[in-house]
Amino acid sequence: MNTMSYKGYTARVEYDERDNIFVGRILGIRSIISFHGETVAQLRAEFEHSVKDYVAECKKDKVHPEKPASGKLLLRVPPETHGRALVAAQAAGKSLNQWATEVLQHAVQSGG
Repeated sequence: MNTMSYKGYTARVEYDERDNIFVGRILGIRSIISFHGETVAQLRAEFEHSVKDYVAECKKDKVHPEKPASGKLLLRVPPETHGRALVAAQAAGKSLNQWATEVLQHAVQSGG
């Protein structure tokens, strides 16, 4: 997956062969925000413009713009998985939070 980032927002970028343009969509927020451009430079400019428009619209509507992630993650897992993860964390000499953070970082860096 090709991505670009701006002010904490990440967009997925694809090439639309039929229309001969690059198309992007901001990820991680409920609002559907997409943009396009014929060149990478134009796509980047449209992405930045879309983020600025989104933030301005939120300000106008007196709502806080969504951020893709707060840093807090609540997971519901089977008790057996929770127990095994706790044992693995303790065996590594880490808190469950530290261990889970490292496992998630490794998963996203390696693509799965």
